[in-house]
Amino acid sequence: MHDHDTSEHLASYADVLAGELPDTWTSTHLTADAKDDLAELSNRIWDLDLVAASLAEHPLTQAAVLSRPDGAKLALLDRHDGRDGFLIAAVAPRALPDEAYRAVPEPNGIALADDPFLSAEQVAVDLLARYDRALAQVRHNALGGIQPSQPDRIVLTWQPDGSVATAPADDRAGTILVAHGFIQDPHSGIYRLSGDDTQVQARALREIGPQLDALGIGTALQHPAARTAPTSAPASTPPVPAGTRTPATRSR
Repeated sequence: MHDHDTSEHLASYADVLAGELPDTWTSTHLTADAKDDLAELSNRIWDLDLVAASLAEHPLTQAAVLSRPDGAKLALLDRHDGRDGFLIAAVAPRALPDEAYRAVPEPNGIALADDPFLSAEQVAVDLLARYDRALAQVRHNALGGIQPSQPDRIVLTWQPDGSVATAPADDRAGTILVAHGFIQDPHSGIYRLSGDDTQVQARALREIGPQLDALGIGTALQHPAARTAPTSAPASTPPVPAGTRTPATRSR
């Protein structure tokens, strides 16, 4: 194929694949002009096997990035082994601390035949299953002891400095949390509510409950052993029981 034909084939393959994967995925095509984006993508490929070996010999000149609303991303790359089809690899989350990746196996990529419909099933049962497990582990590691939330329940955890922190399972609650004074850490995704003014903090905790409940999301408050909640916080909120490789070694 000519370069133009190859580029169009990659883009169209990625579009079909995105539509066939479970959940909702979108596809973005990175051409040779997007040098900075391709360089960043290369550094974030989460692989120490097939795809890493290919990138070591064939730097990216194009790629397609498949994205899911929760931040998961897959990279579709050209094969250079003389066979039809593509390589696909997981992309590591942006800017999580190195410590979060320790003892988490890389969800190494796979080779795909030149049929996006058949490949979608292969990606779903193999790569995506391993990727989701790895994502869950590194995100949990990055929480630093904060109780993970569930899609239908947000767990609010008291911190030693008097603040309250939470890590929602998805983005639905973010707008409500921010509107009541929570600030999101762009690296970990954790939302924190300052404890500098306990009256303001208690009011915010009272007010977010009904608004989250309207979305079908319950709330629970986790108390460290040496911490008690402000007396004005809602008494009905139940406590919840407390429940290597770094990014630099993923691939180059």
